[in-house]
Amino acid sequence: MSAEMLAGDSLDPQIRRFVDALARAWAEYPAMNSLPVAEKRRIAEIVRAPWRRGGPEMAETREISLPTRHGPVRARTYRPAVGAAVQPGIVYLHGGGWMMFSLDTHDRVMREFAARARATVVGIDYALSPDVKFPFALEQIVDAVRALREQAADLGLDVARLAIGGDSAGANLSVATSLVLRDLGASQWLRGMLLIYGCYAPEISDAAANGFGAEGNLLTAAEMASFWFNYLERPGEARNPLVSPMRAELAGLPPAFLIGAQCDVLAEQSIAFAAKLRAAGVSADLVEYPGATHSFLEAVSVSELADRAITDGAAWLSRLFV
Repeated sequence: MSAEMLAGDSLDPQIRRFVDALARAWAEYPAMNSLPVAEKRRIAEIVRAPWRRGGPEMAETREISLPTRHGPVRARTYRPAVGAAVQPGIVYLHGGGWMMFSLDTHDRVMREFAARARATVVGIDYALSPDVKFPFALEQIVDAVRALREQAADLGLDVARLAIGGDSAGANLSVATSLVLRDLGASQWLRGMLLIYGCYAPEISDAAANGFGAEGNLLTAAEMASFWFNYLERPGEARNPLVSPMRAELAGLPPAFLIGAQCDVLAEQSIAFAAKLRAAGVSADLVEYPGATHSFLEAVSVSELADRAITDGAAWLSRLFV
């Protein structure tokens, strides 16, 4: 069954073009569940490659190495051609179920946010599961944020204006990083969280699983279950609030802007998490984009909806950095 049949008339026509193009590209390869992880990642890079082309040019793109307790982690800085000599910074964590994708698959998304928010974006190339398990990647990211603060002068970053954000699993890791820093007494290190169609708990309602989480959609409930399984050493770790931020005490976190996609198995999670943030006294703005699917920001080259969502997120960041 195709995503078009499942979605009926719900998908935005330009987003439908993106979904159909991805489906055709994936169809050129064997079924993903029959392949080893390394091969899945290789194919994912090929399939996503057309969607990172074009977009704004940067004044500087730089590969850097940040020290962590697990050894150095690679990062990439995107410095836009506009903005001050010392710029605010956005730590960006790509999605992919903690298992796939990279700085390259999300290259254009990061450049778009850099140009529109007039801020340096720093993408972190955190380690993927199942090669490593929770909390390895989270610990890398926490340490990378600390290292960025220490290297701020060399990178032209204003440490008083540093935000964190990401999509899907990257949104999960963004919240988890913010929780760790809060509990370490370093909540002031991050000014805000940009949370893009995030996953905040393993539980998915039957309505979501049987709707936009059914087979044939861009992200299915079965895929999410696989991602969670590979991320954790033991199923019981799902109760850890650093794994499932929906279970966390959220008071004291920085403000958040949530981008939700209406036609996404995770749409309900953005709504529920925004409500939980507000109940904890955390400023949380949620915009759900009608007709949008999971990963829709990557369709910015063909989608006015994706263009608007990136503009909205960048505008929020700009206000945050004033």
